[in-house]
Amino acid sequence: MNRKWFSIAALIVVAISLLSVSSCGDPQELVSIQIEPSAQAFGASNIPLIQDVGLQAQLTALGNYVHPPVTKDITDQVTWASSVTQVVTVSPTGELSVTGTACGGSLITATVQTNADASGVSSSGAIVSGSIIASVICFTGTGPTVTINFVGTGTGTISSSPAGLGCAASAGASCTGSFPTGTNVTLTAVPNGTFSGWAGCDIDSGTACIFQDLTSDVTVTATFN
Repeated sequence: MNRKWFSIAALIVVAISLLSVSSCGDPQELVSIQIEPSAQAFGASNIPLIQDVGLQAQLTALGNYVHPPVTKDITDQVTWASSVTQVVTVSPTGELSVTGTACGGSLITATVQTNADASGVSSSGAIVSGSIIASVICFTGTGPTVTINFVGTGTGTISSSPAGLGCAASAGASCTGSFPTGTNVTLTAVPNGTFSGWAGCDIDSGTACIFQDLTSDVTVTATFN
């Protein structure tokens, strides 16, 4: 009887050993990717988009594995992508950068195509991906104003770059437009006769009146003859 129980015990030990070896032999498998932070926003409603250009944030990709369960930093192993590069771009190392062409949201993804486990054991291959939303808040506020007073006996028109001011010029009239804080503004005069010049510009260049980094209200004079 003792030999019988000894044999059974031996079989159990062998079975446990085989199960342990089998478990250890399973390839380590990437099952999901988590991106941190879980969301990223830049800017504010009272900050012009141009002032957000170049803002950056670092993302981290965490890979969740089984066999055995473990979480690893795989930031430099994933393929990063931004769905709207006019809003933000993302570098191969997970660094977000505001482009400055558009505001809104962009889907940021971190993707791995698994063809082998961490030890090099071949696997069937699967695409594993994680994502977050990165956004640049749109400017909705108003900024400083530019007011033009017209003098002289002539007429013409005034336009601005960026858009924000446009009007017909005639003696005694005035024109006002608003621009985001920090904007470089160029006013352009188109006379019907002769344009005799500006007064009050940062830079006066013929028919162009230029303001650099506009941060407060300004008033200029344009003379048409």
